[in-house]
Amino acid sequence: MIIYESTKQQFMNDVTEDSIAVKIHHQYVQKVGRVSIKEIEAWNNSMNYLYKVLNTPTIPDDVGIAIEYKVPATSRRVDFMITGLNEQDQYSVVIIELKQWTSVEVIEEADGLVETFFNRTKTKTQHPSKQASVYAQLIGDYNEAVQNEAVQLYPCAYLHNYIRKDNDPLMHPVYDRYLKEAPVFSKGDALKLRGFISTYIKKTDRTKSLYLIEHGKIKPSKSLQDSLVSMLQGNKEFNMIDDQDVAYQEALRLAQQAQSGKKQVLIVEGGPGTGKSVLGINLLVELTARELVCQYVTKNSAPRAVYMKQLQQNVKKSVIDNLFKGSGVYYEALPNEFDCLIVDEAHRLNEKSGLFKNKGINQTMEIIRAARFSVFFIDEYQKIAMHDVGSKEQIRGYAEQMDADIMELTLASQFRCNGSDGYLAWLEDVLEIRETANADGFDFDYDIRLYDDPNELRDEIFSKNQMNNKARMLAGYCWDWKKDGKNNPGVHDIQLDQYQFFMSWNLSNTTTWAIDPESVEQVGCIHTSQGLEFDYVGVIIGDDMRFENNRIVTDPFKRAKTDKSLSGFKSLYKKDKDEALRMADQIIRNTYRTLMTRGTKGCFIYCVDPQLKAYLQRRLVIQSSAAISS
Repeated sequence: MIIYESTKQQFMNDVTEDSIAVKIHHQYVQKVGRVSIKEIEAWNNSMNYLYKVLNTPTIPDDVGIAIEYKVPATSRRVDFMITGLNEQDQYSVVIIELKQWTSVEVIEEADGLVETFFNRTKTKTQHPSKQASVYAQLIGDYNEAVQNEAVQLYPCAYLHNYIRKDNDPLMHPVYDRYLKEAPVFSKGDALKLRGFISTYIKKTDRTKSLYLIEHGKIKPSKSLQDSLVSMLQGNKEFNMIDDQDVAYQEALRLAQQAQSGKKQVLIVEGGPGTGKSVLGINLLVELTARELVCQYVTKNSAPRAVYMKQLQQNVKKSVIDNLFKGSGVYYEALPNEFDCLIVDEAHRLNEKSGLFKNKGINQTMEIIRAARFSVFFIDEYQKIAMHDVGSKEQIRGYAEQMDADIMELTLASQFRCNGSDGYLAWLEDVLEIRETANADGFDFDYDIRLYDDPNELRDEIFSKNQMNNKARMLAGYCWDWKKDGKNNPGVHDIQLDQYQFFMSWNLSNTTTWAIDPESVEQVGCIHTSQGLEFDYVGVIIGDDMRFENNRIVTDPFKRAKTDKSLSGFKSLYKKDKDEALRMADQIIRNTYRTLMTRGTKGCFIYCVDPQLKAYLQRRLVIQSSAAISS
C-alpha cells in the first residue's frame, strides 16, 4: 500500500504549493487512520529537503515518486521511493530512509544498532543504513512482481538534519557492511544524494515500477523458502514425534482451507515440554515453503532470538528476521494481510500494545483479524504477569465475532521432565495450583534435588553444563536488576551473604543467553527462560514463596522493584486488596511452576526459606535412593 503516489513533477509542484504534507496526511487518514502532529511536521521538513535533491533535469520529471509504502508482511513503511529505468533499461527503485536525527551514539557489541534520542529519551534503534537495507530485502523477498520482473532495488538513508563530524559514530567501522549496502547521506550531502539517485534512475518507466510494487502478489520468494527448508533439515532441535505430528498435519489442512474459505483459528493447548514451540517452528517453515506469508509470534523476545539463531546457520540474519515478531505489531495490520500467524505462549498476550500500552484494542483480536489462519499455542498456568490476558475463552470469543471456524487440540505427550507426566502433576499439587492424583510423589525417572547450600547447586549446574551447554541457573525475580550491572558480569545482583553466594542476572546486551556458553555464569529470570528448555536447571526460590502455618504462601512485596510482572499491583491493591493479592499469588505460583519445568532431565532447587525446603523434602516420596540428595 502506497500512501502518496505521483510523478516527480507533481511532487515538486505539491512541495512548491506547500500542500505536500496535507496531501500525505489526507491519504494516510483515509488508508490507515490517525497520524501524529510530529509526523506531519516531519513530512513538511523532509519533503522540502528532497525537493532540493530532485531539483535537477538529470532526474526526469516523469519518473515515479512514492511516499509511505507499507513494506510487505510488516507494520513498517518506506519513507520515500523514486522509480524509473536504469542504464540497462531495468526497472529501478531507489529507497530512501529519512531521519530527523541530530545525534547518534555507536553500539559496538550489537548488530547494526545505534543509540539516538526519541521524545527526549535515549533509545536503541537500527542504524538507518541497516533499516533501508532490510526494507529492500523484504520487498525482494515478499513481492512476486519485484521477483519476476527483476526490479532492481537501491537503498540509502538521508539524515538531512545531521551534521557529520570527524570519526563520526554514524560511520563507525562496525556498520561498514550496512553502509556498503545502503550509503548514508547527511546535512550538506544533497548533491551527493542527487548523484546516487541519478546513477540508477536514468529515464522514466511511466510509473510501471510503482504499479508492480503496489499490485504485486505478496508471497515469500523461492530463495526464502529454500533457505528456511535447508536450515531446518538435519536440525535435531526441531524434530517432531507423536501428537505433535498429528497437530502439524491438521494445521496444514486448516491453513490450506483458509486460503479459499472461511477464516480458521486453531487453539493448541499443552503444558511444559509438550513440544508447542517445535511444532510452531515446523509450521512456519512448511507454510512458507508452500508460498504462504507466515510469521511466528511471541510476546517474549528471548525464545524468538534463540530460535532465530538456531535456524540461521550460514544464512543472512536479515533473511529470517521478519519471520519472527512480537505480539504488539498487528494493531495496524490490514484484515487477512497474512496467510498464517503462529502465536506461541498465547497466554502471555496483552490487551493493548506499545511501550505505554496505549495502542490497538486487543492483541488476540488483532492477530485473528490480520490472518486468514491463526494458531494459538497456550498453557494458561504459565501466565506470569499482571498484563497477561491471553485465554482460550478470549480466543474463542474474538474468533466467533469474526465468523471464524474454531478447532481445539491438546498436546498430551510430555517430552520435558524426562517423559514424567507425574513430575508436572506433583509440582502443580505441591504449589497448590491444582489438586492432582500425584500428591504423594511420582516415579523418579526425573532428577530432582534439594540443596541446603546454593554454591553446591551452582557447582552441579556448572558440571552438567560441561556436557553440552544445556544447564542453566534460574531464580525467582526477588533481587533488583542493578542498572550499572546490566552489561557488567562483575556486578552481582543476587547475593546470599550467609553462604557467600554472589551471581549476576543475565546481561542485557545479549538476547541469546539460553544458548551462549558463557551464560552459565549468569542467572536467568522468568523473562529470559519462559518458552525455552534445558537439560538441567538450578532454581533459586526467593522470599516471595515461603512455607508458613502448614501451607505455601506467596508475598508480592518481596518481588524486586525492577520486575515488571507485577506492574499495576500496587494501584489495584489500593482499590481491591483481595483481587490484587489473588492475581499476584497466581502469578508467583505460575512463575515457579514455569521455572521448575524448564529442565528436561532434572531440576535442582535451593529455597531461601528453609521451611519451604523442608516441606518440599517431605512431599517427595523416595522411590530411588539416587534420586534425591541434600
